[in-house]
Amino acid sequence: MSEIGKQVRMERILNRKTRKTIIVPMDHGVSVGPIEGLVDMPKAVNTVAEGGANAVLLHKGVIKTGHRGYGRDIGLIMHLSASTSLGPDPNNKVLVSTVEEAIKLGADAVSVHINIGAEEEAEMLMKLGRVSRECAEWGMPLLAMMYPRGKKIKSEHDVEVVKLAARVGAELGADMVKTNYTGDIDSFKEVTKGCPVPVVIAGGPKMSTPTEVLQMVHDAIEAGAAGTSIGRNIFQHESPAAMCAAIAEIVHNKATVAEAKKELKHLRQRFKKIAKAI
Repeated sequence: MSEIGKQVRMERILNRKTRKTIIVPMDHGVSVGPIEGLVDMPKAVNTVAEGGANAVLLHKGVIKTGHRGYGRDIGLIMHLSASTSLGPDPNNKVLVSTVEEAIKLGADAVSVHINIGAEEEAEMLMKLGRVSRECAEWGMPLLAMMYPRGKKIKSEHDVEVVKLAARVGAELGADMVKTNYTGDIDSFKEVTKGCPVPVVIAGGPKMSTPTEVLQMVHDAIEAGAAGTSIGRNIFQHESPAAMCAAIAEIVHNKATVAEAKKELKHLRQRFKKIAKAI
């Protein structure tokens, strides 16, 4: 086991001062294809890096095609599991990569997606356990995406199912858990208090306004979240760099929503000018 190796890698995806993180998942190409914001991958990665993201999350093929070789450095999380929206059961996530592959590709951490409540839950939990063992052996941090999804789940944001899903991830060896925000500070406190490892919130579907996103981020941090793992609501924003920077103001600098909105407006204009100058 390599505890120091894991510590070093964790510091590449967490802010050393705040111990919080802004992860931008860009693994959507496998499930839904080349959606808006994820066509030119080097540009997509560079944009959020310039906005202050701590890490991006990619599948192995995109690590090869999306590597920039320029710009601000950024942490790399390699996603090991997948399913497509066209498959017989999109909730059934299968392993498509290994921890050793992630090490060879220069990743700082790996992630797996587990749907608690799905018909294939038992198989996915078995895979989580196996990946956890491999991560412990190699000193590789593990992010577990723990979502309550399946026939028994009436609401994916209900605190009772969310806190169970988060706890399962921690119990089976994850170093960090990603899960749904439950909708308010008090209920999400139950999730963070009941999970002995850092919890980051998922962004979910594209929201109507940036204010909704910033409010969710603010409230999650107030409830004890260790950061965010937001995709569409960053890379599909008109200025992903500015949106990322506004979220960073909340996550790392404890800004209010009003302060973050002001920063977003200012940075949107600034990044527009930079883009025109390039």
